[in-house]
Amino acid sequence: MSSQKVGVWDAESWRIYKRLLGYSARYWPIGLVALVGMLLDGGGLALFTNELRPMIDDLFAKKDAYLIFWMPIWIMGIFFVRSCGTFVSDYGISYIGRHVVQTMQHDVFVTYLKLPAAFFGSEPSGQQVSRITYTSEQVASASTDALKVAVTDGFTVIAMLFVMLHNSAYLTLSLLVMVPAIALVATVVSRRYRQISRRIQGGMGSVTGTVEESVGAHREVRIYGGQGYEAARFDQITQNTRRLNLKIAATNAASSSTIQLVAATALAVLVFLGTRPQVLNEMSPGVFFAVLTAMGAMMPSLRRLTGVQANIQRGLSAAEDLFEVIDLPPEIDQGSRDLTRTQGDLRFDSVRLVYPRNDFEALRGVDLHCAPGTVTALVGRSGSGKSSLVSLLPRFYAPTTGHIVLDGQDYESYTLDSLRRQIAWVGQSVMLFDDTVANNIAYGELAGSSEADIIAAAEAANAMEFIARMPQGLHTQIGQSGNMLSGGQRQRIAIARAILKNAPILVLDEATSALDTESERLIQQALQRLMRDRTTLVIAHRLSTIEGADQIAVMDQGRIIERGTHAELITLNGQYAALHRMQFHDQVNDQVGN
Repeated sequence: MSSQKVGVWDAESWRIYKRLLGYSARYWPIGLVALVGMLLDGGGLALFTNELRPMIDDLFAKKDAYLIFWMPIWIMGIFFVRSCGTFVSDYGISYIGRHVVQTMQHDVFVTYLKLPAAFFGSEPSGQQVSRITYTSEQVASASTDALKVAVTDGFTVIAMLFVMLHNSAYLTLSLLVMVPAIALVATVVSRRYRQISRRIQGGMGSVTGTVEESVGAHREVRIYGGQGYEAARFDQITQNTRRLNLKIAATNAASSSTIQLVAATALAVLVFLGTRPQVLNEMSPGVFFAVLTAMGAMMPSLRRLTGVQANIQRGLSAAEDLFEVIDLPPEIDQGSRDLTRTQGDLRFDSVRLVYPRNDFEALRGVDLHCAPGTVTALVGRSGSGKSSLVSLLPRFYAPTTGHIVLDGQDYESYTLDSLRRQIAWVGQSVMLFDDTVANNIAYGELAGSSEADIIAAAEAANAMEFIARMPQGLHTQIGQSGNMLSGGQRQRIAIARAILKNAPILVLDEATSALDTESERLIQQALQRLMRDRTTLVIAHRLSTIEGADQIAVMDQGRIIERGTHAELITLNGQYAALHRMQFHDQVNDQVGN
């Protein structure tokens, strides 16, 4: 639904609310028990109010012995039943609300896991996190808490109206003052809530994103003296959120004060009607006070019913955002072939890639054949299309035009899961999880690996030398994103993970970039063993690491401009040779300087 749509209860709002209530309906037995509790709560108050008439007229005026004995017992019984109803309804609603929030958080998170890579670059990560942590919490007020208020207070108002009519239809006329005014207040408040709630959700996403950026870049913030700037940026965002929340508080305050004023007017009209001379002669004090008390008890319920519209609108705005994400189409997987183990015969035919977010043409007709068991190195300046090309392999993106052929078949004919089982990936930015070393190496589908296999993979990646020194060895927790490890150690854990997977296709995206010279030498030896009999694509900036590749493809502006072995490209004396001379010159200068 577009942000311009602010109708309180248009057809789209009803559709969203019915879908939201579907989450609550899964727990209908608990809801049924809670409903009984709500009715007991509202009904008990109405029954007590109705007993005011005999209490005043018969208990005090006539000194009725029967009422003198039983009335205290009745009162205790009424409020005991009412307290039981309050407990049952409050706990039941909380039970349903917590389950609804958990289910929606699960649905959004599972959707995130299935969405294409393009989605995660289309909006700030803070907004994506905020849906789980903040927005999903807002739906509980609309799907459960609002229903409790609507049922309990709605039944209370109806019961009190019955008490008033039962005792005096004449005095009940005073309610005519309240009905139109309260309806108007509810409509205005609801519309304003819907508008502000959308903006608050966006603001919470900005707050989360700003905190994530500042915490993640805490070294850069300190080195470059960015504390003042980050503090000012954070203050600006939180001040905007504060202003929006104060607008809601002002709306609440205006609503409550207006309802109180309208209620006072209605009470004044009731007193006026009840004190007319002809009425005073005919009406008993018990009738008057029963009606007056019923109207007084009705006021808080009416005030809460006015606010419940606002809570529903806030929940609807949150649910709308969540459902938009849940309804996003997952990664396209039209493959029907299950690939057991590929031979690794990989071919790119006239592959072109345009990123849909900004229409940037990253690849412009790439033709490349990677024979089974060979090593293909991709070199070139930053932005030349190397990472874009390898990101097509696991189908993070699909070619805009052209085809990728694996073992003689269009790779889109293979199921997505079976295709990705063929690929091991070690990226430049290593992602580890807040878990043990062993669980980070044997991650996902590798979780069933034996400890002996994990140790063998870690040893092959030259990781056991530091793992063995850790407090619990393989079973040591490494913190969020592996923050207890150095950059080189994280890289070696990622390489061990790729070794354990033993996939026939290997992608190395600057896999040794975070290693010191000694570790790089050992890792290069491990990678040479790993690359044997595997189709490997290596993205490298240091040309000395890929001189032994079977073929080297030089990329520039999304095209392959040179291709051949190291020796052939040096003889060609083109861009590769120029890059090689420049790096060789830099290495010589470094050695002389040292």
